Amino acid sequence: MAAKEKFKSFRITLPRQPFYGGRRLSARELATAGLFLLIIFLSGFSGAWLENRSNHTGLLTAGTLGNQKRIVTSQSQLINQIVKNVGPSVVSVNVAINSSSSGGLGMFGFSQPEQEQAAGTGIIISSSGLVMTNRHVVPSGTTSVSVTLSDGTELKNVSVIGRTAESDSLDVAFLRINDAKGHKLTPAIIGDSSQVQVGDDVVAIGNALGQFQNTVTTGIISGYGRSVQAGDSSGSSSENLDNLFHTDAAINEGNSGGPLVNLNGQVIGINTAVAGGAQNIGFAIPINDVKGLIDQVLKNGKFARPYVGVRYIPLTADVANEFNLKVQNGAFVAPANDTSNPSIVPDSPADKAGLQENDVITAVNGRSVDQTHSLTSLLSQYQPGDSVNLTILRGDKDLHVGITLGALPSNS
Repeated sequence: MAAKEKFKSFRITLPRQPFYGGRRLSARELATAGLFLLIIFLSGFSGAWLENRSNHTGLLTAGTLGNQKRIVTSQSQLINQIVKNVGPSVVSVNVAINSSSSGGLGMFGFSQPEQEQAAGTGIIISSSGLVMTNRHVVPSGTTSVSVTLSDGTELKNVSVIGRTAESDSLDVAFLRINDAKGHKLTPAIIGDSSQVQVGDDVVAIGNALGQFQNTVTTGIISGYGRSVQAGDSSGSSSENLDNLFHTDAAINEGNSGGPLVNLNGQVIGINTAVAGGAQNIGFAIPINDVKGLIDQVLKNGKFARPYVGVRYIPLTADVANEFNLKVQNGAFVAPANDTSNPSIVPDSPADKAGLQENDVITAVNGRSVDQTHSLTSLLSQYQPGDSVNLTILRGDKDLHVGITLGALPSNS
């Protein structure tokens, strides 16, 4: 039973049998006078109550707006500070690329290389001049690279250390600034992308459209574990990208290779692609997927991708249901539709270790493969030649398989 609401009653005490003008008031007159006084009291009380409520409401509204203003101001100051801290670690990457064009025929009818200019973004990862960007920013055929620092200084003595293979789902390349001309290079702070949650605030910084240097946009993490097929604006090339962050922070052409940072100013992703014909649907590579390569480059000045030799599908509930699997997380070695591209690459580490189609790789050295820890990101923490233990679900059995990682073949 609901509790009854209590009302406070007001009682008016009148003098007994009062006299006015030497005449005793009748009972009817007394009742009329009492009613009149009651009306006056209630009117005064109601007015005071309404005035008090109005004042209180006004103060409450003003206070709420004041709090909102303080929150907005505080957030703006936070973004401003993030940009000040991270901005010096972001460079614009300017590229000259040779490409053959059927429209440019030489004297003997052979196609002539044309010089194309392109632009992207990079992230300084060491004070010695190492820069990380996307592979498609400095593709094969690149003849020269320069970078522009956040203060507008252009450095032209830049070389490409290496890039992942065209068929590799990890779209990454590394550059070296050979001569900083005395300028101090500020490395970015690398974060932990495994801690990122859907709804987290993020900031993207990049060379938007190749001409608006250090453009800043904000948004949230809209999803993770996305797989997309990306291509350039001409449609002449495309590549499959896996395990991407999905963000609604505005990412444009030219932003590629730039940082996606959290509110601590830490890089948690590399901006890579944007969905055409959509509003604010961008994608970024989780930084943990690249940490192993960063360590290699910082230590050795070069890198090689660790290689198992399986073609897999990141598991989701839908995929698990389609293939009648008992787990919803892991790397599913799906049966190949094309015999020229088998699920287990012949003579690969996976082949030598006895992995099979329909296996589900559920862990690497005890760390679970899931939506925030893909097989790629877990393996990227190791180097070719390292031995790891894979946990495999085969039918109803959990197996533990030791495997020595290889180096990803250049034509893989």
